Amino acid sequence: MLYVPITQLDMVSKYIGGAEGGSVRINRLGSDEWVNQKRRVQRHVADIADKLVKIYAERKLAKGYAFDGDTEWQREFEDRFEYPETPGQLQATEEIKRDMESTVPMDRLLCGDVGFGKTEVALRAAFKCMIEGRQCAFLVPTTILAWQHFQTACKRFDAYPFRVEILSRFRTPKQQEEILRRLKRGEIDLIIGTHKLLQKNVEFHDLGLAIIDEEQRFGVAQKERLKEKYPAVDILTLSATPIPRTLNMAIQGLRDISSLEEPPQDRHPVQTYIIDHDERIIGEAIRRELRRGGQVFYLHNRVEDIEAAAARVADMAPEARIVVGHGKMDEETLSEVWRKLIDQEADILVCTTIIETGVDIPNCNTLVIENADKFGLAQLHQIRGRVGRSSRRAYAYLTVFPYKSLKETASKRLQAIREFTEFGSGYKIALRDLQIRGAGNLLGSDQSGQVETVGYDMYMKLLGAAVRKARGEAPQAQDVECLVDIRIEAHLPESYIESSPLRLEVYRLIASVRTEEDASDVIDELIDRFGEPPKAVMGLITVARLRSRAADAGIREIRQSDDKYLLYSDRIDLDVFARLSEKQPHRVTIVNKEPPYIAVRINPGISAADNLKEILGALEKPQAAAP
Repeated sequence: MLYVPITQLDMVSKYIGGAEGGSVRINRLGSDEWVNQKRRVQRHVADIADKLVKIYAERKLAKGYAFDGDTEWQREFEDRFEYPETPGQLQATEEIKRDMESTVPMDRLLCGDVGFGKTEVALRAAFKCMIEGRQCAFLVPTTILAWQHFQTACKRFDAYPFRVEILSRFRTPKQQEEILRRLKRGEIDLIIGTHKLLQKNVEFHDLGLAIIDEEQRFGVAQKERLKEKYPAVDILTLSATPIPRTLNMAIQGLRDISSLEEPPQDRHPVQTYIIDHDERIIGEAIRRELRRGGQVFYLHNRVEDIEAAAARVADMAPEARIVVGHGKMDEETLSEVWRKLIDQEADILVCTTIIETGVDIPNCNTLVIENADKFGLAQLHQIRGRVGRSSRRAYAYLTVFPYKSLKETASKRLQAIREFTEFGSGYKIALRDLQIRGAGNLLGSDQSGQVETVGYDMYMKLLGAAVRKARGEAPQAQDVECLVDIRIEAHLPESYIESSPLRLEVYRLIASVRTEEDASDVIDELIDRFGEPPKAVMGLITVARLRSRAADAGIREIRQSDDKYLLYSDRIDLDVFARLSEKQPHRVTIVNKEPPYIAVRINPGISAADNLKEILGALEKPQAAAP
């Protein structure tokens, strides 16, 4: 049994291994096993941090092109957007423009849920690039999405002299050769394309901005090749569910991240159901959508028998007009399918995962997925995002054939997709996906074993500290652990918070306090949720602040001994000593034993909390005087 002080509850976290099903090795209490495991991982992450920082430092040091400020045309283009922007869109647009106007090449991740308006933000960045005569590349994972973005871009840029082109399998080999010639001569301003844009024979006249949509669909090597080939070009990455590797980069601060957290006006979350595949229930769901004048996506992900699936759907809804769409169709056939859907000449589209990315049919508001257990978590979230793109309530039915025995990971994915239905879930889903399948590789396959050794949370903590050290930054409070063992009234009374799980949550919240601003935010939240905090709760917050500030000052332990507080440190900070001695020098002495410590006599005339506040005040670095 290991007892953990409630003031250090932030040191306890759930173990998340390198991958689902990995074995967990339990350490024996009282041994050095855990300390030695952490040390081995620390040496490993130090090497990774050096490589990571070097890669991104080289890009930061590359001198990029600084775009000018907004023009009248830019403002006019943005005003022509037919929908009101969300605050997140406006903020993300400003952050991207600020990056583009800097000489440091941009490498920003724009994270926003499906349907939150990432494409519009990207088109504004593309306009800023093209207005100065430079080229923009818009890289997308699928032919359908390339076609849809091409249609959107042509519509948005129709009043401006920009030349927009598409490079995909919908262009003949002869047309592709001509497009590449025009691209090299600078006769194309915006090129939208699939993986074909990454081929070695693609050359630009003057590339200024590369936009990568649905970045989780591209391999690490492909994206890194783009950065190596164009080290000084601004790169904007869009994703609703950023893959763990990219998420790690953003979390560690190696890349910039912008988030779209507000849905457009009049949107409703998609009602999500996970059910056994029952054609009576599915048929009723389809007929209900048709009765209200809507359309339906029915996803059957096998081209070989998709026509048989369409026949089954026709039996469920005999009155419906059904079309079939899949990736093996030629351009003319597939374009006709989309036209019928958009013009509402078809009621149901029986399709494969071609609808996964970017497809926008606002009148389609019921989705049925066969064999939902065979899809990844991020993929399910993307597909669900194809419905609910209007003010009408949308429904998603994720079906599993009842005779199947689900694997544990598939069951967890379905549980997560049902759990995360509210707006802004994309980021949470990426984090949950990271928990289910592990952190993935930052640089290579040798990392997963290290994650399994100490768990994901600890690994990320050690990596964050190593990255900061590699950058030459001073250690932060979260990099140094300070033990506080003193006699003070510091706890959450049951009379203040009755629920045990809720108390545990608030203990963790208070234990994670780092700054005065954090403390103020926590106090405001407590007042808002539970009322004015009693003295014991304020004592808890004071101890949390003391731990953080003492760790910053290099103090690793504060212990109470009779009438003294002992502040142990590997190095005695003379500034801290001077500030402690300033008011009452007789209370403070330095004891130069191993390890050295500062002994502060307790002032019996004031409370324990006030004694701590005096020490906290001395530990606070004095603010620089105003000039």
